[in-house]
Amino acid sequence: MTNPLAATVPVPRRLACARCGTEFGCTLSGDCWCGEESARLPLPTTGTGFADCLCRDCLRAIAAGGAPRWEIGAVLLDMDGTLIDTERVYRTSLASALADLGYADGLTIAHAMIGLPAVECEIMLFEHYGANFRIDELRRAFVSYKDDMLREGLPVKDGALELLDALREADCPMAIVTSSSRRGAEEHLTLAGIRSRFDTIVTHDDVVRGKPDPALYLLGADRLGFRPQLCVAIEDSTPGIAAAHGAGTIPIMVPDMVQPSDETRTKCAAVLPDLRAALAMLREKGAFNTSSLRD
Repeated sequence: MTNPLAATVPVPRRLACARCGTEFGCTLSGDCWCGEESARLPLPTTGTGFADCLCRDCLRAIAAGGAPRWEIGAVLLDMDGTLIDTERVYRTSLASALADLGYADGLTIAHAMIGLPAVECEIMLFEHYGANFRIDELRRAFVSYKDDMLREGLPVKDGALELLDALREADCPMAIVTSSSRRGAEEHLTLAGIRSRFDTIVTHDDVVRGKPDPALYLLGADRLGFRPQLCVAIEDSTPGIAAAHGAGTIPIMVPDMVQPSDETRTKCAAVLPDLRAALAMLREKGAFNTSSLRD
């Protein structure tokens, strides 16, 4: 006879809700909470924007159609890695340039720089490789690799055009909020074919401190005429989410090359798989009626 006490007890996986970020356990068995009769609810259908597990409260809210709405006055958009697929260009170019100059760990340090302003990236290089680091040679090699990769233009991220089209059709104010320089932002938006879509572009040139400092997002909200609390910020990086959260906006993270840590998840209103999911959440969370929300 089998001893029931000797049976293997499934160890719950630790998951984060794709809608609110709350951690919960899932055993992938009938013993999981979502298999209980009392929690048998319709799973989110295509178009809700949630491609992964939801916690009990969010599943119930979606099933009941009772998800709390946001007051959305404007949308603030990061550029590199969020709208435009530039991070891979940066990482590959930097790693190749470092390898040409005989420096090791190029991919590792390039990965750690994602989302940071160029000035802070150069500080990291000196800290990592020492005071004699050949920064001028690296700049030349990096620009050469980058320019070669950009000759064919820059691809936009999956769902970017649908998101921008929907915001324009809804007459929802939007702005670029980027750690790049003004020159870099103009170049990348032009190469991606979306420069004409933006009247407001806030860059690292406009502030003393870039992300993760909140100054860029505070300025972006101010230029659009809304309180930060009425602005959704869409970001791909940890420094970007820290900046958006610090400014008091509603941060949505669409990770590009780095998944969020538990700490970063707590600063996000949602962590979503792509920009189509972000658009679905915006539609779920609130109509873009901005006329009464401006400062």
